[in-house]
Amino acid sequence: KVWTWSSYLEEEKAIAAPPKIFKEYQSFPYNKNGFKVGMKLEGVDPEHQSMYCVLTVAEICGYRIRLHFDEYPDCYDFWLNADSSDIHPVGWCEKTGHKLHPPKGYKEDEFNWPAYLKKCKAQAAPKSLFENQNTTVIPSGFRIGMKLEAVDKKNPAFICVATVTDIVDNRFLVHFDNWDESYDYWCEAASPHIHPVGWCKEHKKTLVIPPDYPHGKHFSWEKYLEETSSLPAPARAFKVKLSHGFQKNMKLEAVDKRNPALIRVATVVESEDHRIKIHFDGWDSIYDYWIDADNSDIHPAGWCGKTGYPLQPPLSPLELVEALEQGGCPTAGCRGVGHIKRARHMGHHSVVNCPYSEINLNKEHTLSDRLSGETPLNNPTMHWNRKSELNERSASPIINSRKCPSPSHTGVKPAPHLQPSREEDTDVKLLCKKPLMFDVKEENYRGEHAKELTGKDGSEERKMENEVLSIKETKDSKETNSRSSHLQPVILSSKLTIPAFPLRWEQHSKLLPTVAGIPASKVSKWSTDEVSEFIRSLPGCEEHGKVFKDEQIDGEAFLLMTQADIVKIMSIKLGPALKIFNSILMFKAADKNSHNEL
Repeated sequence: KVWTWSSYLEEEKAIAAPPKIFKEYQSFPYNKNGFKVGMKLEGVDPEHQSMYCVLTVAEICGYRIRLHFDEYPDCYDFWLNADSSDIHPVGWCEKTGHKLHPPKGYKEDEFNWPAYLKKCKAQAAPKSLFENQNTTVIPSGFRIGMKLEAVDKKNPAFICVATVTDIVDNRFLVHFDNWDESYDYWCEAASPHIHPVGWCKEHKKTLVIPPDYPHGKHFSWEKYLEETSSLPAPARAFKVKLSHGFQKNMKLEAVDKRNPALIRVATVVESEDHRIKIHFDGWDSIYDYWIDADNSDIHPAGWCGKTGYPLQPPLSPLELVEALEQGGCPTAGCRGVGHIKRARHMGHHSVVNCPYSEINLNKEHTLSDRLSGETPLNNPTMHWNRKSELNERSASPIINSRKCPSPSHTGVKPAPHLQPSREEDTDVKLLCKKPLMFDVKEENYRGEHAKELTGKDGSEERKMENEVLSIKETKDSKETNSRSSHLQPVILSSKLTIPAFPLRWEQHSKLLPTVAGIPASKVSKWSTDEVSEFIRSLPGCEEHGKVFKDEQIDGEAFLLMTQADIVKIMSIKLGPALKIFNSILMFKAADKNSHNEL
């Protein structure tokens, strides 16, 4: 039976969100998507919105395009609509005075488009394809350098001191003073996220001031504007924020943020002034999340059908049962499509790499930063433990910043936010210091790995057992065990059982010497570079280190890999895969040893 919106709305006795309440860029497009795979262009990096980069069209589907950062791993690819304001034709940056960040390995002063296109034998996307080239610019009161108060979109409870740092057509770039540019975002004059100077004081809201500002306890806009030789954005420049019109139980189509290649049937389950909470029909409510009502990832019912994009229909109870019976990914409702490492992978076979599994459910970041290589913490409301100093005499409390309490955690200019409560404060410290937690069901773990390590008759396992047992124990094994027992161990669930061959890791270490004495608790803290170096150090695995680096596998992800992941996802042959997977087991066994000795 073919699923249709009309039948579904009738069955559910539901209503679709009317097209008129959607923004023009959310609604049905006027033109077809004319982009072709391989075309090159310039565009905004969604994770660093102040940066324009060299991009290539990697995939076309309906009215959407997947863009690739030239010379970077394709795990950083991202999807957007063909009429997006974030993309521009080749040469736009030079024409408008914007800095273009060239492909990795190129120097800015040496890069030029004609030579690059010739070298790549590529075509520049024609200017006629860019809808924003015909934008009617409405005069605005905003100017570069003007100050305002703006919501931190990554931590929406906080309003911070900000500056207009760029203007393009009817949009301008908001930058938070003294913070790095990863928090910057583009908006229009009617955005609900921006306010004139003094708005927080007038509405008795907390204003987050720039970090390291010397007069934090007695912040005054008048003084700050004088010190920075700045002007406030005039109040008249801020346009009236109209109500969005979405109501509870309205149906629409929405991009799945956990799997951005998919658009699903969704329902508005809650509504606030400027955002809505969406629920994917048929899915558990744990997957619900808030999204700005003006986000370009939501569309009226029928958008996919009209633009030629595949729509994921609601999940039926029968499909939930069938998916579990058919094997593959054990996450309820998941068909094995998508991967936590994003566009690089088309599918997955285990909960470790499933975007919908419990272990990945609340992870906002699964990749290291494309530029710095650092992996941000995954709880945006508790990125950092920042102590606040409230000026009790002020109608607008002033917040000062402090560093994370963990001595091993330095980080790069954290997101501005308030001091947590005492309970939250403790959680933040634990977030930095507590060991990694695993909770793996015994039957799943034993069954999956036992099958992977044995042939039909178990001969491969017995062969490995005999090889291990034939090696004499080394004298320093006790000493090594003693050393590992003093390290903080990974907390393995009591349900977790490592596969059945002997777990005498000091004997295994003779076969894989680079693994000896390293507990999982240490491995869990490895960076992607450290994982890559370790893989290279294994006999016969020298060429595979690069694969792990390209896939952005850090220590935590490495420990959670199954042999099936290594063979199927990483495309590594069984021999090297066995060595790599056995290393993972030995790391965990080292921790188990240290537990037993304690």
